[in-house]
Amino acid sequence: QVQLVESGGGLVQAGGSLKLSCTASGRASAMNWYRQTPGNERDFVAGIIGGSSTNYADSVKGRFTISRDDATNTVYLQMDSLKPEDTASYYCNAITETDGHYRNYWGQGTHVTVSS
Repeated sequence: QVQLVESGGGLVQAGGSLKLSCTASGRASAMNWYRQTPGNERDFVAGIIGGSSTNYADSVKGRFTISRDDATNTVYLQMDSLKPEDTASYYCNAITETDGHYRNYWGQGTHVTVSS
């Protein structure tokens, strides 16, 4: 069982920056960020596998940067040039692999509001 604790959400003006953090209680093969707005599905934002293989949703490419610190099992999401449409609850996701079996874990979410 892996527990995820997120932090860093808040209110920011358009064009500003925020940095989200998510610390896992154990090692994960891959860590991702998703976001969700009321009435909508949870959408992929960014992911990192191992130490350097990253992937981003088209809507955040060039503005968001995902990174991880394996020493502390923490993944970060640096969000720059924020837009009102980035307003959402952001969820950390960790994927663990044991003997070929994969498990998904989710954080409780942290809310980001971008004002225009």
